[in-house]
Amino acid sequence: MSSTTPSFGLTRTPWLALLALSLTGCASLAPEQAAAPIQQHSRDWLQADLPLQRTDDQRAAARARTEALLARPLDAPGAVQLALLNHRGLQASLYGLGIADAERVQTLLWPNPVLNIGRMVRGDEREIERGLEFNLLSLLGRGARQDASARALAAEQARVAQQLLDVASQARRAWVQAVASQEQLQHAHTVLDSASAGAELALRMRQAGNVSALRLARERAVLAESQLALEQAQLQAARDRESLVRAIGLWGNDLAVLTLPERLPEVPADFRAADDLERQAVAQRLDILAAKRASEQLAAQLGLTRQTGRVNVLQLGVQRNSSNEAPTQRGIDLTVELPLFDFGQARVAGAREAYGQSLERTAQVAIDARSEVRVARAQAETAWRIARRHREELLPLARQVSDETLLRYNGMLVGVMDLLADARAQARAVSAALNAQRDFWLAESELSQSLLGPVRDTGTSGTGTASAASSASPAAAPQAGGAAH
Repeated sequence: MSSTTPSFGLTRTPWLALLALSLTGCASLAPEQAAAPIQQHSRDWLQADLPLQRTDDQRAAARARTEALLARPLDAPGAVQLALLNHRGLQASLYGLGIADAERVQTLLWPNPVLNIGRMVRGDEREIERGLEFNLLSLLGRGARQDASARALAAEQARVAQQLLDVASQARRAWVQAVASQEQLQHAHTVLDSASAGAELALRMRQAGNVSALRLARERAVLAESQLALEQAQLQAARDRESLVRAIGLWGNDLAVLTLPERLPEVPADFRAADDLERQAVAQRLDILAAKRASEQLAAQLGLTRQTGRVNVLQLGVQRNSSNEAPTQRGIDLTVELPLFDFGQARVAGAREAYGQSLERTAQVAIDARSEVRVARAQAETAWRIARRHREELLPLARQVSDETLLRYNGMLVGVMDLLADARAQARAVSAALNAQRDFWLAESELSQSLLGPVRDTGTSGTGTASAASSASPAAAPQAGGAAH
């Protein structure tokens, strides 16, 4: 089947080039535009920047911002910003967006024609065949593939946005843990000083014959337990500081420059309003949006499957055959796969089932998301109430008891051991209040993330610091009742 048309001869090559330019002029690669939605999310959700770091100038600018943030005590927003500046995994994901955008641009391009050239010799006869073929099936499914690639890019952007939330949340929780552990360490030093003073006083009173050997042994036990608690608090503070260092991506000389504030922010006087938190989550949570996009992508694929379900091969060819002994032949040829055995019903049915499956998964994701928001809000509100109660009730009562005990000591109604026991009880109250303050800020961080996406990273929880703080409790175990011996 050898034929051709003059319009595809060598004399029309400029027209072919002009046609190719007109078909590809609308397709351009712009990886920066693919990352722009993630950068906007970073500004809207976190009030922080996620700059691209592909050139030396961009990396130098990020380094300058890192040094500026480390020049002062690091607060929670600064920790989040450092994490976005130094997290190499996020930068790798931004490159991945460029890859997805390149694949999207690829679907905008028309399929390349196939040029066939042959030269046949038979005696004195020479025959030259030229053919130009187009894949019509690719042209028919081009629109659906473009839509599917655009949705695939949107799905990748949603995945990177979730990674952005995870990185920021991990940095914020690590900062809360590190500051809380540092504060508990300072408190452990105070408890140790008190225990040392009590043990020294008990030793002198024992030498004077004013306290029993049992009382002296108890004071020495308190001192030993306070020393152990201090060592555990030092270890916990070091571990939490290293967790923060990993979360914000520091290394080298930056480790020595990093300083933290002395204490966590105060617990707010009012808890956040609960109006429409679930509605907000359903409207903006990334996992719900990703599930919806997946369903839409499958719907687009279902449309493509219906278009190409029964025909897998469809090609149109233009032929030109010239010979030095015969007139030039021109013509076209069409290649079609005959659906004698496979009519495509299975592919269409499979695509339809996958679409129904994605709809059910989307509904389940929405149900789980609403439940997660309710749980996160209940935890945050409970932590807020506990922290406020410690600050407004328990700590004032502990100070009042201490003041009353001091007055009784000045009136010689109680002994010095009762005064020391009351000081330890007040130290326990302070430690519990610090833990409650830390737990609130951790719960508040999880609630904020649950409104935007699932809370996936729970590696920095409150258990570590709580265990360290509880280790200091035995140092305050002896009660005032034992001070009379």
